[in-house]
Formats: sequence, structure tokens, C-alpha cells
Amino acid sequence: MANKKNKQKKEMSLKNILIGIVGLVLVAIAAFFGIDIDEFLGEGAANTSVTQEQPDIAAQLTAVASLPGDVTPFTLEKGFGGERAFWQVYFTAPQRFSAEPEETCRGGIDEVVVTAINETVRTLDIAAFEWSNACITRAVVDAHERGVTVRMVVDDHFTVEENEEAVLLGEVSPFQWIIDAGIPFRDDERSGLMHNKFMIMDSQRVLTGSMNFTPRGAYVNNNNILFMRSQRAVAAYQQKFDNMFERGGFGPRGSVPKDVQFTQDGVPVRIIFSPGDAVDQILIDEINNAQSEIRFMAFSFTLDSVGEAVLARSQAGVDVAGIFETRASQTQFSQLPPLFCAGLDIYQDGQSRRTFHHKVFVIDRTTVMTGSFNFSQNATTRNDENMVIIRDPSLAELYLAEFERALQGAVRPGISCD
Repeated sequence: MANKKNKQKKEMSLKNILIGIVGLVLVAIAAFFGIDIDEFLGEGAANTSVTQEQPDIAAQLTAVASLPGDVTPFTLEKGFGGERAFWQVYFTAPQRFSAEPEETCRGGIDEVVVTAINETVRTLDIAAFEWSNACITRAVVDAHERGVTVRMVVDDHFTVEENEEAVLLGEVSPFQWIIDAGIPFRDDERSGLMHNKFMIMDSQRVLTGSMNFTPRGAYVNNNNILFMRSQRAVAAYQQKFDNMFERGGFGPRGSVPKDVQFTQDGVPVRIIFSPGDAVDQILIDEINNAQSEIRFMAFSFTLDSVGEAVLARSQAGVDVAGIFETRASQTQFSQLPPLFCAGLDIYQDGQSRRTFHHKVFVIDRTTVMTGSFNFSQNATTRNDENMVIIRDPSLAELYLAEFERALQGAVRPGISCD
């Protein structure tokens, strides 16, 4: 019996070692190729390297108190944001560590998405990397059943294959409800990611941002969504959607440059898509133009060229501060070590069981860059992504309020710079 127990201990020890090695290899591979490790492993992956949690909901919502007077603030039970002119922006206020498909529409920003879908009367086009939010799915199916023309573009692995696996296991899978309702969809059928998360409603407004349409996206992870009521914005996203849905235009072969610049209600707006547009170079150009301040919130930040641009502006006297998702942020491929060790004001998100999922830069308290685009090589050259650049100090203040709120729970990296 003693020999059997010793053998079992050795086997368990070897198993744990192998799991650890595999995990490190996956992180290294993902970081090297610019793969977003949380999305590489699935949105349910959790960061277990630190123990500090976010401040409570009261602290999270105090950020809206100091917003500019021309912004109308919103506070939800588990989210907050504001609106001005043609845009609305919302941020999650995570309080939970897990969420199942049915644990949705419980005071989070997914309720805002559902309301927008319920108001749709003619057309609804959706590009979704992941899809498992039950209440959003019900709203989409209801829209379809009341005569709204609904079309979807999805990622082959993280939506279609995940749905097939869930069905085989007898698990709740809201995407199967989409299939059962007969809603047409097209997946990308390739190794790169269809990583967009946007909706086009009645050819009148667009929803985009970092939030996947999942329970974790709305209730566990830090995310933002941005609505724009703008015909020019609609036209840009519609061109991208139609290219994917109607022509199968995914990735490098299917994309063409669609860099769109316009002014809406006196506010300069730029909408870009990768891999068709040079999103990385456009981002670098914006950073190079920074005169006083740079703030960023990064789920994945592995692009050397962007890191070098940030460092150069810091050395030129620009005030730089940034928050990284902890997972994979200390690998040799991440931009955290070189920026932190150069003396910049750099943090990790400080959350042990949530994911810091923003992809945001704010320049000179005026220019906001947000969307699905992670700061990685794959996002630049392989994935289908989008980024919005809006020059509006009022919008910038909302994103900066989210930065300051996140900073309350952030921690300094525990790395050696020798």
C-alpha cells in the first residue's frame, strides 16, 4: 500500500510538473506570436499570479462624479459610463469571478446591449469573436422572429467549435439557439482570429469595443463598449461586415484598406481595420504626436515598435503611465519589462481571478483609441480587428476615469531590472 501511495504521489508530481511546463510553453508561444493568451486559452482562463482584488463597487462608481459638465453620466448596478453628442460609452464594474451563460442581464452593461437590440426594427449585423451570453442571444432571436434581418460573422473556433463541443457535452450553448432559429452566419474557417466585437443596428448606429458577448465579458472582466450614432461610422463598419459575410473576406487575403476619417458633430473620428489598414503604424503616429500625456490599458502589448514609440515620448518629457493585464506581461515578449525597467509609471492590473481586457490609449487627454485591436503582431497582420480614434476631451475624460479607477487596484510589477 505504501509503495502504491508513493507511486501515486510521484505520478501526481510529474503530472503537475508537466502541466506547469505546458502552461509556460503556451504562454511563451502566445506571447511570441502576439496571440492574446486569455483568448488563446478561452475567456474562462484566470490569472492566479497575484491576490489583490479590485476596489468595491462604490469606489468604482465615484469616477463618474468628476466628469465634464457636457457629459450625461450613467450608473448601472454593475457598470457605468456617459454620453455626449453622437457617442455613448460604458465600462464594466466586475464584482464576480465566474459567470455562466444564464447569469446575464443582472445589472451589467449587457443590459444596454439588449436594450439597443430590442430597439432595432429593420437590420442587425453582428461580428462576434465569442458568443455565449444568454440574454443577448434571446434579444437577437426575438429580433429575428419579429422580422428584423439578422446576420452574423463569427470566429470558427471560439464560437462555432466551442458551440459544437458544448452541445456534445450537454451544456447550455446560446449560439445553438442562433442556429436553431435559422439566423444566417458565416465563420472565418482559418487559423487567424475573427476578433471583432461589433454590431450595426438599423444602419444608424454602431457598437464596438473590447467586450466579447459572453457572461465573463460583462460581469467578470474589465471591458468597454462604445456606441456611435453616425452614418459615416455605419458605412465604414458595414463595408467591413459585408466583405466578411458576403465575400468571405477574412484576414490578409480578404481585407482591403478602409481607413475612414470624418467629423461628426464637430468631433474628428477615424475608423481603421486590420489587416487592411496599417493600424500599428497609425497607432505609432498618434503616440509620436503626444505632447504632454499618454495613458494606456493593455490586455496584450507585445509590439516592439509601439513600445519603442512610448518609451521615446517618455524620454522626450511626456508623462506616461500604463496598466497591463498580468497574465504573460512579464515574459520576454511583453513590453512591460522594458518600459517598467526604463523607469516609466507601469502597473499590472492586480486582479487574481479576472481579466483586464481593455485595448485603449488616451493621448494628451483628448484622443481616445479603442476597439478590438490588441497591441500584438497577430492583431496587426493576421486577425480581423477594428480600432476607433476619437478626438474629444469629454470622451477622453471618461476613459481616464476608468484608468484611475483601475489604478486603485493595480500593483507594481515584481520583476528584477538588473
